[in-house]
Amino acid sequence: QGILNYTASYLSVWVGGKLTMSLKKRLYEKLVCFNPAYFDKSTSGEIIFRYNNDADLACAGLLSNLKNFITRIFSSIALIGVLFYNSWQLSIVAIIILFVAVAPLTRVKHLIKSLVTKNAVSITALNTTYNETFSGNKTICSYNLEEYQKRKFFDLLESVFELTVAMTRRTAWLSPFMHFVISIGLGLAVALGSWLIVNGTITSGNFVSFITALLMLYTPLKNISGNVVAVQHSFMAIERIFDLLDAPLPICNKCDARDLPDIRESIVFDDVVFEYVPGRPVLKNIHLEVHVGETLALVGNSGGGKSTLVSLLPRFYDISGGSIKIDGTDIRDVTLQSLRRNIAVVFQDNFLFTGTIRENILLGNPNATEADIARALECAYLTDFVNSLPQGIDTEIGERGVLLSGGQKQRVAIARAFLKQAPVVVLDEATSALDNKSEEIVQQAIDNLMKDKTVFVIAHRLSTIKNANRIAVINEGQLAELGTHEELMALENGQYRRLYEMQFKTQPTADTADEPEEESFPPEESPSAPGIRQETSPPEAEPAGEKNMLSGLEQKAGNFI
Repeated sequence: QGILNYTASYLSVWVGGKLTMSLKKRLYEKLVCFNPAYFDKSTSGEIIFRYNNDADLACAGLLSNLKNFITRIFSSIALIGVLFYNSWQLSIVAIIILFVAVAPLTRVKHLIKSLVTKNAVSITALNTTYNETFSGNKTICSYNLEEYQKRKFFDLLESVFELTVAMTRRTAWLSPFMHFVISIGLGLAVALGSWLIVNGTITSGNFVSFITALLMLYTPLKNISGNVVAVQHSFMAIERIFDLLDAPLPICNKCDARDLPDIRESIVFDDVVFEYVPGRPVLKNIHLEVHVGETLALVGNSGGGKSTLVSLLPRFYDISGGSIKIDGTDIRDVTLQSLRRNIAVVFQDNFLFTGTIRENILLGNPNATEADIARALECAYLTDFVNSLPQGIDTEIGERGVLLSGGQKQRVAIARAFLKQAPVVVLDEATSALDNKSEEIVQQAIDNLMKDKTVFVIAHRLSTIKNANRIAVINEGQLAELGTHEELMALENGQYRRLYEMQFKTQPTADTADEPEEESFPPEESPSAPGIRQETSPPEAEPAGEKNMLSGLEQKAGNFI
């Protein structure tokens, strides 16, 4: 028996772990296939709860109770056979009482479903609050939001507590009710059995055997309500999981989609219409043709639709009307993998993954050689910076690249785009968050990246796009103007000319006020990464600070890990 118990426990853990792992794999495969619109509508807490916690709940709740249910089902069948063997009259009464006792269990799901849903929402909000506290710690400190965050978090905890208590109120009566009904059943069995003995219908031995079997049948059922509630929690988690797995992907490959060949001629936006919310167009009948090797700059007021327009090219979102064609082929007719393989995107706030500089750069091309990596570092003006680090390119940069400054992060992202060697490059305000010195370095790296590429560049600093082949002014979702810098400046009362003149009237004042982005936290005082966040000056004059590169870097990296 000991060996069997050990084997059963081991197999239960092994099977449970395998099921949970398999389920999480399926869920993660689904998660990474969703387009950005899905994440726009979801919170980080919801993602963690539905793709991780639900998988644990679904498997753990079932497996922990599976052994009990299987044991009780087979033992109950055997014991009911014993009951009928000793007295069919008493057996009928016992089974009627049994059905009355377990009948409320069929209502468990109805009783707890609404509370479980509300509880899931509250736990999701808790997860989101943890994430916001981690990501927004500087904002919390700078605005003295500690008390506000604590009140918000405590209110959520109170909500979870109240829902848990409410769930107990709705289900805790089941066990006492079953005790009461079963006690009545035992009393009736004793009374009827005594009468049957007096009449000679059954013997006293039959009666003792019947009562023993009845006690063995009823006793485990008195406490089964807790198991049923746990199983219902698991079933509802499984329902939510299947809802996710069965959800269609809004953006996916057509059945007859083919790979995109090399881009040879042009990219055409043909009367493109796009809506985030149905009935409220963000882009209205945009028509643009960009030839291979051309640089098109997109400018205009904030919220005009520039970033949305370039997000349609790699199909982060799908257009609502019109078409986008590459060499005459609609991008919806080619595979997503081949389309995105031909496009490199550098965002304003590039995401760096936990790991080393090397690992983040190799995301652009996992098969790149050391020579390819060295060239990418050189073109992104990262070579001197990387060589100044104690561990060089294998230096850990922390979660989201927290150990790097803004300019350093941008250059790592540019090096990643270099390795990808995509023929189309999208630069979405890649320098707008940088000071003048950092921007100068990053802009030179971007100039290298743009060579011999078809480029879409979005910039609010118009000085960075004067040399573009053409400039498109996008305002309120419409193409307002299109032409070279000189052509647009020649338009009297033109929108580009007005933007340019407004910006450069204030430029001298802004320039004199510009300070290096890290001066608010000098290297020796930086709370997060002294030294590693020290930004470089232009590449031909690397400062000594980067060469010393934070003598305590190794200790900092060790603390971070």
